[in-house]
Amino acid sequence: MPIRTASLNGKIKKNAAKLQLATLSRIHSLGADHEPSAAERALADERRLLKEEKAKRRAQAQQPQAKADKLVRTHHAQAKDKPKAKHEPKELRASKSHKPSRAEKHATKAAALEAAKRATKKSAKT
Repeated sequence: MPIRTASLNGKIKKNAAKLQLATLSRIHSLGADHEPSAAERALADERRLLKEEKAKRRAQAQQPQAKADKLVRTHHAQAKDKPKAKHEPKELRASKSHKPSRAEKHATKAAALEAAKRATKKSAKT
């Protein structure tokens, strides 16, 4: 799992904003030649510590992580019961509920066409 550095980014940004405000207020009121105040030095030290912690976390994230050697099975498959004997399909009954299959329909249609060809044709004049 990667080491989080994002939590430090926000703290560093907030600290930078406070430090900038303190520095600008000192420069505006006293001038750039004066020494930083104790609060300003504390903010600078805190910022330095936060940056060091971020660098330490980033270095730790770059190190190789320990990995498992091989997958350990915790569940072993149990033997299944013997399958039941399969039943033979029932014979189709010649009843009204039986629908002819596609092949049967084509066979009857082909037989009807053959019968029509063999039948004697009547002339249209009679």
